[in-house]
Amino acid sequence: MTLRLHDTATRTTAPLEPVREGAVSLYVCGPTTQGAPHLGHLRTFLAFDVLVRWLERSGHEVTHVRNVTDIEDKILTKSVEAGTAWWAWSLRFEREFQDVLDRIGNRRPTYEPRATGHVPEMIELMQRLIERGHAYADGEGSVYFDVASFPTYGALTRQSLEDMQDAGEEREPGKRDQRDFALWKAAKPAEPETASWDTPFGRGRPGWHLECSAMSRKYLGETFDIHAGGLDLRFPHHENEQAQSHAAGYGFARRWMHAGVLTVDGLKMGKSLDNFVTAARALTEHPTPAVRLALVGGHYRATVEYNATAMREAEVVWERFTATARRAAELLGEDPIAAAEADLAAVELPEDFVAAMDEDLAVPEALAVIHREQSALNSLLAAGGASDGTAVGQGLGRLRAMLDVLGLDPLGAQWGEHSGSAGAEHAALDALITTQLAARAAARAEKDWARADALRDALSAAGIRIEDGQDGARWTLETRD
Repeated sequence: MTLRLHDTATRTTAPLEPVREGAVSLYVCGPTTQGAPHLGHLRTFLAFDVLVRWLERSGHEVTHVRNVTDIEDKILTKSVEAGTAWWAWSLRFEREFQDVLDRIGNRRPTYEPRATGHVPEMIELMQRLIERGHAYADGEGSVYFDVASFPTYGALTRQSLEDMQDAGEEREPGKRDQRDFALWKAAKPAEPETASWDTPFGRGRPGWHLECSAMSRKYLGETFDIHAGGLDLRFPHHENEQAQSHAAGYGFARRWMHAGVLTVDGLKMGKSLDNFVTAARALTEHPTPAVRLALVGGHYRATVEYNATAMREAEVVWERFTATARRAAELLGEDPIAAAEADLAAVELPEDFVAAMDEDLAVPEALAVIHREQSALNSLLAAGGASDGTAVGQGLGRLRAMLDVLGLDPLGAQWGEHSGSAGAEHAALDALITTQLAARAAARAEKDWARADALRDALSAAGIRIEDGQDGARWTLETRD
């Protein structure tokens, strides 16, 4: 099978044909470290974490670059308001981003360069653009890209220069055309001296768009396979990146991929709407793997809805995945935590799962296959699967391997019983329910059917489903509307 991916630029889905056979180069626009990470950030980074996992599972060597924009207008403004050095403010939130992404199982990129560490590369790119007639210095320390000099500007978002005509705003000093964008920003007297660098054009700091073109070229070369990011970055950020890189004579990204937006209770997330959800809040209110499942469970290009119902469903599904995997491991006589060492890469995945993932990462269809495999494994377990341990082992392997592609292997090191709050919560709940099940078993042994039924009804009312099998009663959480 061949992996087919959608290209935002051409609006078509076509086979991935890497620049170098067997290897894929990927650049993902990373965080601007002005504040705490929120759910929108997680939605984007997790979407492309699944891409990386699938590329690697398919046998590709992946070079994944995700930048850190560690200097920017809002960073400077907010650090001043907080009475903190801008670089300390930026580092604080860079670490918070990394901690949250580690917690939710987002694999670290191959390289994670900071904008402030790549000023020489940016100077080189600006000089090249000026020499080729596509940029100009204003003599005061700023450098601008001359949009009118580049006929294909607007190609990524299918806009024409005429559509971007001056809207009547006051033109910035030094700009020849209001549509031109800053490659380099002159230092301002009120800003800290440490927030600017000397260049042939004057002292200043990087423009947002310039840094990504400079860093992607350094780490991935003049032409690379995929540039990815959130849908909200298409214009102006990605449009400007493409224009300046192409104008410099570089092939740049051969394919663009964009993750859809995240909504909260049906509305786009925003502080003014009082529906702004930080990553820390979401991971405090819900089990971490359930948050991950809710964010990766839809198609990466679709809108993801975050609300109480969606999270409840994700929690129930995650609990069921975990219960099935643990039950199968126990039947096979395996320690669920030790089972994390299993070589899932050697497991042959179901063909329909592979087909779904190969068709532009169709996670919803892939999840349908996972649910079918889980149901089949549950049937084996309910029938006393000890008589067919081989089938149970194979079923467990397939279930775990498919979930691992989504970063959700229930027995893996990330989500093992002792790896975080979700496991501890499950263990505590299991202990309480096991006590009730033991009381119910005693009542049945004494033929006190009324008490046994009352205990079962109480558990059912609490959202606990009881299944009686040859090896005793098992519990799972029920889905509630």
